[in-house]
Amino acid sequence: MTLTRTTEKDRFSRQRELVPADRLATITATVIGVGAIGRQVALHLAAIGVSRIQLVDFDTVDLTNVTTQGYFTEDVGEPKVLATACAIGRLDSDIQVRAVEDRYRARLDIGEAVFCCVDSISARAAIWRSARSRCQFWVDGRMRGEVIRVLTASSTEDYARYAETLFPQREAQQGSCTSRSTIYAASIAAGLMVHQFTRWLRHLPTDRDTIINLLADEWSTNPTH
Repeated sequence: MTLTRTTEKDRFSRQRELVPADRLATITATVIGVGAIGRQVALHLAAIGVSRIQLVDFDTVDLTNVTTQGYFTEDVGEPKVLATACAIGRLDSDIQVRAVEDRYRARLDIGEAVFCCVDSISARAAIWRSARSRCQFWVDGRMRGEVIRVLTASSTEDYARYAETLFPQREAQQGSCTSRSTIYAASIAAGLMVHQFTRWLRHLPTDRDTIINLLADEWSTNPTH
């Protein structure tokens, strides 16, 4: 059944006062890394109505990604960006999706909003050096087991604070960020990232640094003022 314009409007009726449709219409969102967190971020962005989404990842879907990243069994062996683009199309076929089946390259054109969902500090630092002067909103999602960290930068002061979190890879805990992960932790991280995005869309202060330890039931945040 083809969606009518009335049906499309009804889809957004419950979020209309929370997510400004006029700003969404002008934004391109770039999701770098569509693994555990990035896959969920991309689907959240599609669900709230972002009209242009760019996906960047070189990896293919592994069987373990069905459990931890929300891919489908039939996606196994497919490039993650193409499998995620297909899922976005099922949510809303009008969304323009650009799937980049490659690592992030400095020459790549990016959107106004960048969601960094890679699993190493060195990769984050390299992407940040290239992207920081070309985006207006940046959010970085990190996860190890049941510990989640979301860092947001949308101002000059935020950018300086964020750079301090990019410590050398040798000082990071060994192992990739998602070597121990669950779909529920990834979904919480993605939800927090998209929430910061919608705050920025509404010209509200964002939280520079949020850390949640689900197992210890601990939550800390560093808001902007």
